[in-house]
Amino acid sequence: MDKANGTGVNALFRAFRIVEALNELGGAGVSAIAREVDLPKSTVHNHLTTLEQAGYVVAEDGTYRPGLKFLYIGEAVRNEHTLYSVAQSQVDKLAATTGEISGLMVEEHGEGVFIHRGRGSEAAHIDTQIGDRIPLHCTALGKAILAFLPPEKRDRSIDRHGLPGFTPQTITDREQLYSELETVREQQVAFDDEERLPGLRSTAAPIFDGEQSVIGAISVAGPTHRMQGERFRSELPEQVLGFANVIELNLQHS
Repeated sequence: MDKANGTGVNALFRAFRIVEALNELGGAGVSAIAREVDLPKSTVHNHLTTLEQAGYVVAEDGTYRPGLKFLYIGEAVRNEHTLYSVAQSQVDKLAATTGEISGLMVEEHGEGVFIHRGRGSEAAHIDTQIGDRIPLHCTALGKAILAFLPPEKRDRSIDRHGLPGFTPQTITDREQLYSELETVREQQVAFDDEERLPGLRSTAAPIFDGEQSVIGAISVAGPTHRMQGERFRSELPEQVLGFANVIELNLQHS
């Protein structure tokens, strides 16, 4: 498509880059956004004006930020997701039962996407937000999904997103990861031992549809001083497996 006149596919990609930059910057002026996305200020200004007219961006005293229209669309998309509607109450119940953080993740474009969080009475505060996208190899949720994806899809995900290291504990070697995923398939549970966030451990179980295809995963996570010994390796995995089973049964009758 013609890059000079800003139409077509290239213009669409530019608009999304600008929106993502706005989100990462927490709101910014034209000059700061232009530097972030490496585009001329005039191009950025034109896109921002169009996005503002469409209701997706708001401007206050020269500072632009994403509009709440994104919230409306995001909520609508999530509420229409079958797994979310069926699993939400069970994720909340898992958090209440364990006192920790519970999570629900699905795979999209080879990444893990958090679609719900539950918080128990002792839940730690972590940086994860609903809608966050992360590589699948560095969390228990992601590994529970990755282990049961078709091999070609698993390989595409790793080829596309790599195995970046987030902490010294992150698995960044493909063969080591594949060996762990084999264990996940045998045990039906996955573990994260400070592999994405220092001081945080989690365990997760896959969720399957009626065709035995993995469609997501459920987890419980907490600080290392509470996630250790039999609680981490036996008690919590059993609970997570139980809640995953309830979700699968409910999916069949939803």
